[in-house]
Amino acid sequence: MAKGVLNVEETLLVLALSLDAFVASLAYGANKIKMPFTSIIIINLVCAAFLTLSIFFGTLVKKIFPQNIATIISFTILILLGVYYLFESIVKSYLQKKLDLDKKVKFKLFNIWFVVEIYIDEIKADLDNSKKLSSKEALYLASALSLDSLAIGFGSSLGNINYIHVILLSLFFDIIAIWSGLFIGKNLAEKSKINLSWLAGIILIILAFLKLI
Repeated sequence: MAKGVLNVEETLLVLALSLDAFVASLAYGANKIKMPFTSIIIINLVCAAFLTLSIFFGTLVKKIFPQNIATIISFTILILLGVYYLFESIVKSYLQKKLDLDKKVKFKLFNIWFVVEIYIDEIKADLDNSKKLSSKEALYLASALSLDSLAIGFGSSLGNINYIHVILLSLFFDIIAIWSGLFIGKNLAEKSKINLSWLAGIILIILAFLKLI
């Protein structure tokens, strides 16, 4: 694979992973909830840690299979995740209109819903309603936001990516995503849910086909 294509692949991967943090930050900014620098760093490091774990596991599995088999597995995982993201955007749009905001949300584990003690709005991670995300609350939110990266990072690591580049890009992209989300939410966005899972789906499908180049 050409170096330029590889760089595009790494960038698209991290972009897809940073969308959840961006959307959550939009909600915090729109609802005037402060996110201290310490909390931002915690979210950033937790997201990067989940990604590192998934990539490490993927590189171990990759050694078991021949390169062509690993590529096919990587392609299949990313295609399935991408298609589900596209489908999920429809489901989430429907749920956001129909569900009462006081009901419990179902966060995603590999994009399969499971119930946790959080509410449907991301801002409910501000458990004490202090309008300020504490370090503990940031850790809780970051863990939920990062779960998808386990599957996406694993699927991508079966192909030819530079894991150091990806992790460093992740640290950079997540910081930018959080800051820009907070700024846009505070100054421009209304208190409404924004759904960008369809965009992540498109990016993952593109990534899947880049694996075949």
